[in-house]
Amino acid sequence: MIAFFLVVVLALLVLVHWYVWRRLVRDVTAPGGLARRIGTGVVVALPVLAVAALVSGRAGAPFVVQQVVAWPGFLWLATLLYLVLALVVGEAVRPLLSRWLARRAAGAEAAVTAPVPAPAPVPVPERLPEAEAEAEAEAEAEDGPPVVAVPAADVSRRLFVSRVVGGAAVAVAAGTVANGAYGVLRGPRVKRVTVPLAKLPRAAHGYRIAVVSDIHLGPILGRAHSQRIVDAINATQPDLIAVVGDLVDGTVADLGPAAEPLAGLRARHGSFFVTGNHEYFSGADAWVDHVRELGMRPLRNERLEIAAGFDLAGVDDVAGESEGQGPDFGRALGDRDRSRAAVLLAHQPIVIDDAVAHGVDLQLSGHTHGGQLWPGNYLAELANPTVAGLERYGDTQLYVSRGAGAWGPPVRVGAPSDITVVQLASKQA
Repeated sequence: MIAFFLVVVLALLVLVHWYVWRRLVRDVTAPGGLARRIGTGVVVALPVLAVAALVSGRAGAPFVVQQVVAWPGFLWLATLLYLVLALVVGEAVRPLLSRWLARRAAGAEAAVTAPVPAPAPVPVPERLPEAEAEAEAEAEAEDGPPVVAVPAADVSRRLFVSRVVGGAAVAVAAGTVANGAYGVLRGPRVKRVTVPLAKLPRAAHGYRIAVVSDIHLGPILGRAHSQRIVDAINATQPDLIAVVGDLVDGTVADLGPAAEPLAGLRARHGSFFVTGNHEYFSGADAWVDHVRELGMRPLRNERLEIAAGFDLAGVDDVAGESEGQGPDFGRALGDRDRSRAAVLLAHQPIVIDDAVAHGVDLQLSGHTHGGQLWPGNYLAELANPTVAGLERYGDTQLYVSRGAGAWGPPVRVGAPSDITVVQLASKQA
């Protein structure tokens, strides 16, 4: 089954790149010319880099190699998405532009070739047949044989249309990706959300939890990205910090230095961490030990009482089930006092049904990235109950962060990164 999936993905990748080559190389360059050869080489090289970026980490390539291929490979994947979308839109524009140019050319030609009234005939002396023949021969010798012109208007028009549509597609894709990359590299913005909880005591009214997820430290986002996030969180002066999974894309050996700034997180009641699916691709146990060294407390299917008057619980990600480390809601929440409000940290929103069954008041999650690259949000909606924001499921509320980083391409379109300060509100206040 996996082999079939890989074959389908590879075939789709080849087909998409053939389409891009056809529209941006073949249709706009001369056969055999230098421009066509260079364009063909680029269209062949970029998907190779993209595949290398996707598999180098899992294949155990040296980290420096991962860094070298990650930037061009991942950026090309994002650019390819919007390039293809723009070219597809261009397919509708292409015939309209061609017809408009053809009508314009026809109108110009009609204006040039409009009949001019013939002048009145001038009487000429009558010639002898021999003289007429001699005059015609002389005129033919001076003007040469008649030339039959081969019109090239259609060819020129197709080339012009292809270059206009292709150039516009490249400009749209490049601008979209550049803006999306700037948003990621600039760092996440802080959002503030107030969540009323019926069982929250008056003493906890206004309690602030800084929620950050999907930081995705890796070959692209490194130490500077960590520092931006720490600075943004600390500036909010939260009571508690919740890191809800997908901290890294790589091993502690490679990314330990990139994570060091997280030791600077400051909150009155501390910082807490739960695993995400990407931790299980990167050595979850090693990262759990490392975040503990950085001053965060991992919550691995466990619960504690927060002094403000509510329970805080955390469960392992469902990806850990393959290693016997999946979520255990009974262990984390089974014996608690349900008269107290409970806040659950769980990386993936899909566990909301278990949260509802165990009387959780608020679940804090990430994982979806809000879709990250539009129209990816529509795909994310198929796999998650909530893609971003706050929604209610029975007596349980679910808040999903769009995340503070990006997986794969360091680009976000239509789903800006965020850190959310969730302010709890007591109905007794």
